[in-house]
Amino acid sequence: MAEHTSKQFDAELESVRSRVLQMGGLVEEQIIRAMDALGSGDMPLLEKVIADDHRVNAMEVELDELCSHIIARRQPAAGDLRMIFAIMKTVTDLERIGDEAQKIARMAKNIHERGGPQAPPVVEVRHAAEAAISMLRRTLDCFARLDCDAAAEVIRDDAGIDTEFRSILRQLITYMMEDPRTITTSLEIVWIAKAIERIGDHATNIAEFIIYVVKGADVRHSSIEDIETTVR
Repeated sequence: MAEHTSKQFDAELESVRSRVLQMGGLVEEQIIRAMDALGSGDMPLLEKVIADDHRVNAMEVELDELCSHIIARRQPAAGDLRMIFAIMKTVTDLERIGDEAQKIARMAKNIHERGGPQAPPVVEVRHAAEAAISMLRRTLDCFARLDCDAAAEVIRDDAGIDTEFRSILRQLITYMMEDPRTITTSLEIVWIAKAIERIGDHATNIAEFIIYVVKGADVRHSSIEDIETTVR
């Protein structure tokens, strides 16, 4: 009987993890669409990204409820409990990534609706976005495989996106000083760049939860050197 119950529990947990990966796939798609539409000015696509945020929110509510029911029914302990807590925190970060994708779409919509003199090219922003999407994709892969080493690599890569954000900010300040007509658009691109940086931060949070699940160590606020020592 105990083995039967254990198998049921494992199946429930696996189902929840699968749903988390589906949610991750949806938010990744949201970011890609928002960035594509930023470059192309595809207004219907921007509207779709903004409207589809409710799907991400609904998945967060559904997964939180599933986790709460598992805790109430199964009363998991040790590693299983860590896994459920990590799932709940991961879902929160994925929902916030969805919010950032929606923010990118809103700013892009403003830029393209206004037209007029375009400020800086968005090439630098696209490069940062590709790095953030790569971080999210690799983090979800780490989550699927519970791979601590790869999670530590993702955490290390977050510094690169932070550096890119500062570089974009310096460029935009220069544009605004040289041509005040670009100020409104430049500020919107700052918000887009900040949203991309936050996506990297949320991917990093998820990577930290993976290490917590596998190693039982809370590595938040730890240096990358300490994190790499923990996962060895």
